[in-house]
Amino acid sequence: MREESYQFLKSLVEVPSPSGFEQPAQRVFRDYVSPYARVTGDVMGNSIAQVQGAAEARARVMLVGHADEIGLLVKFIDDNGFIFFGAIGGVDPQITQGMRVAVHGKNGMVPGVIGKKPIHLIEPKDRETVVKLDAQYIDIGASSKKDAELLVRVGDPVTFHVGLERLAGDRVASRGFDDKAGSFVVAEVLRAVSEAGKELPVDLYGVSSVQEEIGLRGGTTSSYAVKPDIGICVEVDFATDQPDLDKKQNGDVGIGKGPIVPRGANINPALFDLLIDTAEKENIPVQVTGIPRATGTDANVMQISRKGVATALVKIPLRYMHTPVEVISLSDLENAVRLITATLYRIQSRDAYIPS
Repeated sequence: MREESYQFLKSLVEVPSPSGFEQPAQRVFRDYVSPYARVTGDVMGNSIAQVQGAAEARARVMLVGHADEIGLLVKFIDDNGFIFFGAIGGVDPQITQGMRVAVHGKNGMVPGVIGKKPIHLIEPKDRETVVKLDAQYIDIGASSKKDAELLVRVGDPVTFHVGLERLAGDRVASRGFDDKAGSFVVAEVLRAVSEAGKELPVDLYGVSSVQEEIGLRGGTTSSYAVKPDIGICVEVDFATDQPDLDKKQNGDVGIGKGPIVPRGANINPALFDLLIDTAEKENIPVQVTGIPRATGTDANVMQISRKGVATALVKIPLRYMHTPVEVISLSDLENAVRLITATLYRIQSRDAYIPS
């Protein structure tokens, strides 16, 4: 991966963006894509970048990846300055205790830790019990409620205090790849199209959406506004090449083996065929999975927006989803960009995606 793209990825995943508080990440996205596209925003906080195609453009195409990540939200501060919180999105209470966190207050980031009773003081019968999130608390070092309230307010968002880390080979770990990896791919496609020096046969809209983790909300409103004929959602999906996952349930998916192109009710069959044919022609490795129902991604709401949209998914294999140590392969990101970019130049008339 080129260094400028890697630094963009690093900046994107390391800024805070829990659902409802995505604007630090959206500013990074907008700054990066502004040389390549006309960028606007909306009241939800979505960022929408437009690249005008040929005068006889065949269709309006929307790419979308969501910028929001899971996180926590301050709900209560007790008399001793300990902070109690709720979950933003699907936070696993098994992994939170003992974690370093960052509370994003009005005057900047406040470091803290999620405390835990020492194992020596836990009754043996209780050691296997998961402490519920509403019983967990953050310690920022304050000695009273008054001291804590000088730094933190009820309603402040909280993220795990970790950043991007290189592992062996081309693999990297971070919080927030779900789904800043998708926003990254959307931005890199906009760059690739701009630098190709070849006019697109479609009008392209690249969207970094918000609030996906709490109900596909930004994807819903941006799809309604853009009015695409064709939509490709860029997401992450469960890699099953770790020891504790069942391939019979989630398919045979490995990181570093190419992006995933699912099939199922949420996927337009002609658009799926185009993606697979493009992968074969361009010698891009892909993996195919089956999703027999609505996907739980922005592709779901995009497909049923207005009169309906021909939708597809391109997904990045991901280990350890919704943890602070999500792992992906950089080559999967790059191949997703190659696949989507090449596909855009092969899109036919919007009528070609009406099932027959």
